Amino acid sequence: MIKTDILIIGAGPVGMFAVFEAGLLKLHCHLIDALAQPGGQCSEIYPKKPIYDIPAYPEVLAGDLIDNLAEQIKPFEPGYTLGERAETIEKLEDGTFKVVTNKGTEHYAPTVFIAGGLGSFEPRKPPIKELVDFEDKGVEYIIRDPELYRDKRVVISGGGDSALDWSIFLSDVASEVSLVHRRNEFRGALDSVEKVAELSKSGKINLITDAEVKGINGDGKVESVTIKHKTEGEIVKECDHFIPLFGLSPKLGPIADWGLEIEKNAIVVNNALDYSTNIPGIFAIGDVNTYPGKLKLILCGFHEATIAVQFAYNIINPGKRYVMKYTTVNGVEGFDGEKKEAKKAVVKSM
Repeated sequence: MIKTDILIIGAGPVGMFAVFEAGLLKLHCHLIDALAQPGGQCSEIYPKKPIYDIPAYPEVLAGDLIDNLAEQIKPFEPGYTLGERAETIEKLEDGTFKVVTNKGTEHYAPTVFIAGGLGSFEPRKPPIKELVDFEDKGVEYIIRDPELYRDKRVVISGGGDSALDWSIFLSDVASEVSLVHRRNEFRGALDSVEKVAELSKSGKINLITDAEVKGINGDGKVESVTIKHKTEGEIVKECDHFIPLFGLSPKLGPIADWGLEIEKNAIVVNNALDYSTNIPGIFAIGDVNTYPGKLKLILCGFHEATIAVQFAYNIINPGKRYVMKYTTVNGVEGFDGEKKEAKKAVVKSM
């Protein structure tokens, strides 16, 4: 059982920044995310893609943005429930919300922030007849624990950043890594493409392009995959794991059944005040919400998180007045007592 001041559903950049703003008000946060690591799409889909509209950063890689946010919120000691999806929500008699994940983990908080980006993510699955039969029997859509592939034979399929980056990473973990892509060109970051090419030349990655995985073979677990090559015909490749990495498809998932006002697959909020939903105590921030003039930008989500935290403070501390002070004046004090603040000039008497 986990108790916190603000329960944040979605550990993407907007959810992470909400932790910082809450920390300035001495509010504790806990984040739930179906993905295995914080960062949402920035970490899972395009960690090496540059972002150009983050203030003070002419250009920042999505993965670096998440690393910086993690460092920024570290003093406020957020808790995480990762690899689990928020499944149900219930408002108890004392006004506390109870949120239970698909794995049964219970969370309790007086306020809930839904910061799920475009919703929960479901893997895009290739049209392979035997695919579902081998799920959790050698077929994985998301790599949660790289050690699972230690000294194993792995076939990865895909042409984006995730396929490239995991092929590179697992080349030092697995006994054999094969990367299958239906084209000769990749959609990922140039340095990743070049690294895969180097590893292919050195024999650390078996690169198979102009080809697609069309079948999975095995008795109770994956033993090989059948690859259809444009010029060489069918190839049977022995392996222990097949990992199709074709991105994630966003869906609201169970959140759609929580009694929230939904419009075009997004949560309607009061943008004139605090980004609250039609259920008092539940706020929606970032790409998951909608209101007149909504822009789906990370920096807009940062603003929404800042405003929502101020109003959540009043729910958590009824009757207690909060006077906002700039961080340039107060500095930033973590829950461990450590404080960052500007050095003050010392005037010496003559």
